[in-house]
Amino acid sequence: MQRPRLTAITVAVGLLSVTGGAIAGDRLDHDEIKQLRETGQILPMGEVMASAQAVQPGQLVEAELEREDGAYLYEIKILAADGNVHNLELDAATGEVLKR
Repeated sequence: MQRPRLTAITVAVGLLSVTGGAIAGDRLDHDEIKQLRETGQILPMGEVMASAQAVQPGQLVEAELEREDGAYLYEIKILAADGNVHNLELDAATGEVLKR
């Protein structure tokens, strides 16, 4: 069963695009994301990727910032040297890997 996505920010091959989810009122715009970063509610992408790379080395394929139940999560896809794509879910505030 797939979880509904309320908000997503997709980073793919160096391209940043904002996509919205099912509820338009929950869509994060660039200013909101900047404010979350400046107030320390979410980590910068460099720190998030360092946490992800510590668990799974490889090349970033995609990264999404989601708001679920009031918490912010990064979903990261990494392409490993063996050609497999690994999906990680990290707490956006701490960088802790929640799912692998």
